[in-house]
Amino acid sequence: MRQIPSQRGAALLLLVAVLGLGAASLLIGAFGRDTGEAARQQRTLATLAQARDALLGFAVTHGRLPRPAASALDGHERAADCASDADCSGFLPWVTLGVAGSDAWGKLLRYSVTPQMSRAPIISFSAVANRVVLARDGSGAFAYVAGQDLCDVSAQCLPAVLFSQGKEHFGTTASGVAQRNTARGNIDEASNDHASRSFIFRPASANDALPGGAFDDMFTWITLPALYQRMRAARNLP
Repeated sequence: MRQIPSQRGAALLLLVAVLGLGAASLLIGAFGRDTGEAARQQRTLATLAQARDALLGFAVTHGRLPRPAASALDGHERAADCASDADCSGFLPWVTLGVAGSDAWGKLLRYSVTPQMSRAPIISFSAVANRVVLARDGSGAFAYVAGQDLCDVSAQCLPAVLFSQGKEHFGTTASGVAQRNTARGNIDEASNDHASRSFIFRPASANDALPGGAFDDMFTWITLPALYQRMRAARNLP
């Protein structure tokens, strides 16, 4: 007997529901295996979000973004202006911002800011934000998530990038101890550990056979429109 359209539709809905339940079971199983670890990831994401808001708040008050922390043990922003991209890459200045400086694994949050964006006043029609974030496509080749090859006034990149180095490999504890990298082939994490302008953002994976190796860095960043919108609302942008 030929199935009428309404029956076919009902069958399709049932199939979608079954597939959805299967996918949900897989997700529950994946997170259920280590609910403590999932909770730490969520706390770290919340800490990153709070830090991002604090950076924007600082810009509203001071007319610029802060420089990185003076050191792993001193969370005040460094006193001297950044002479280079490397000078403007380090740890989040958590004391200056009044926020937590560490992720849920006790590692200091990393922070990199465009030098021009760390000096007041920021001249919006000429200042160039130059931080970029890349990801890997299905073949392992890099593609831009934010920014592009050339950052200029007509094609801006990011003012600042903020990240946690995750549970495994690399990172510095709140007591100033650098964590040894015990993995092999995690070149994307190694790149982020030394980066001053270009950062790599990927889904977390313990598979060291993937292009770029194992990865668990967690990112957020500030876009130029978001920064300028907050500063203009406060009448703090020339």
